Amino acid sequence: MIRGHARHPAIVVFLSGIALTAAVQRDAWPAEAYPVKPIRMVVGYPPGGANDLVARAIATRMGPRLGQQVIVENRAGAAGNIGTELVARAAPDGYTLLLASVASFAMSPALLGKVPFDPINDFAPVTQAVVVTSLLSVHPSMPVRSLKQLVALAKKQPGALNYASPGRGSIAHLASELLWITAGIKLNHVPYKGGGPAVVDVVAGHVEVMFSLISTQTPHVRSGRLRALAVTSARRSAALPDVPTVAESGYPGFEASGWLGLVFPARTQPSVVDRINKEAVAVLGLRETQAQLEDLGLDPETSTPAAFHALIKSDYARWDKVVRAAGLRQQ
Repeated sequence: MIRGHARHPAIVVFLSGIALTAAVQRDAWPAEAYPVKPIRMVVGYPPGGANDLVARAIATRMGPRLGQQVIVENRAGAAGNIGTELVARAAPDGYTLLLASVASFAMSPALLGKVPFDPINDFAPVTQAVVVTSLLSVHPSMPVRSLKQLVALAKKQPGALNYASPGRGSIAHLASELLWITAGIKLNHVPYKGGGPAVVDVVAGHVEVMFSLISTQTPHVRSGRLRALAVTSARRSAALPDVPTVAESGYPGFEASGWLGLVFPARTQPSVVDRINKEAVAVLGLRETQAQLEDLGLDPETSTPAAFHALIKSDYARWDKVVRAAGLRQQ
């Protein structure tokens, strides 16, 4: 007979074993069964843009592999910061993903000095998805056919040249500022509300120089309405393979590409992060996915969660230095 709080040693061991087994099963269940419901992938930009198209290319192919829908949810506003903050505050249960961008994770913090989330500590990186390349081009009437010639003209006529970008704080804007600093020149910035309006004015000859995502300009370069000079990525773009990189054009080591990638809220289970990393890497490795993204001027590139976290940290520091050097931080 068991009296009071006394327990027979064999019974204690038996009961402890049951409790331990139950605890292990309880902790392991979410990872083993995951996912048991649809996953939402938040995009901080409107439908139809490059961010949205990348998210949908991944989501539509990853859903069948997971046995659950991956639903793209557009939460546009504040240069992507609204959607980014939403995911930072979401439950870390593996059912809210963000298609993160360097603009929100490194450029906005650098420009604004403060954003309503911590890019380094509020997220669990999953994988990089694509490299976002910017393209420097000019109107065909311009007497330059290379970056070297553009730099020479800008030095000969200081303050005379204007360049269009998709907007202040965009990937293209900060990539251009880094290039001007590197080359020792200064062009007048003409920001637009998106790459579409900017390219219209450059094609029309209202602005001489264009700096925007390669996807915005590729059709106009191919038709001869713009003359491409250089891309900002470390490697040439598959969309315009004949266009040299900035590094090849006289500035060795220059690289100012952006990126898009997947992140969860911080404290998401590592097993869940690893599962989504595995499926996203597989999807981005499919030839049909790569062809779809390359047609947009985007180069698929995946990584481990640790490598992606390192990239976020390095770009956070890098673009802060560029913004400070260019005197762009808001006061």
